[in-house]
Amino acid sequence: MTLRTGNTLAVFGSLTFASLEAAGNERHERGVEVMDHLSGGAGQPVLEALREDYLFLAEGITQYALGDVWGRSELDDRTRQLAVIAAFAAQGNLQYMKVHAGYALRLGVTREELKEVVYLTTVTAGFPRAIDAAQALREVPDPAPR
Repeated sequence: MTLRTGNTLAVFGSLTFASLEAAGNERHERGVEVMDHLSGGAGQPVLEALREDYLFLAEGITQYALGDVWGRSELDDRTRQLAVIAAFAAQGNLQYMKVHAGYALRLGVTREELKEVVYLTTVTAGFPRAIDAAQALREVPDPAPR
């Protein structure tokens, strides 16, 4: 085991800080690509604001949530967005639900499909959450034409 500061690499068996940094950079890049795809290149203002005071939190979101989880290919974009909208609606987390509803609309989900998610919310979370979600979705603007 070798540990030095400065420009020298620390070596722990076959694991080095350089290899950890490279893995982190790959995850970061994948996370940025996912965000660009979801937002149509508009970025995410809340995430960018976090970078100023909470860099560790912003990087966790970029690397883990976006790069590792959202970057998976097992679900298509529409399905992933509908699932997360349903989860946020059921939680009553309307701000995030609206952000993802905007992404969903940009990715081709219809307003009728969003209404079905709200309707399903009556079963999983009750009418008050569904009503709140319905009202919040009315505030989500249509995406700009491509």
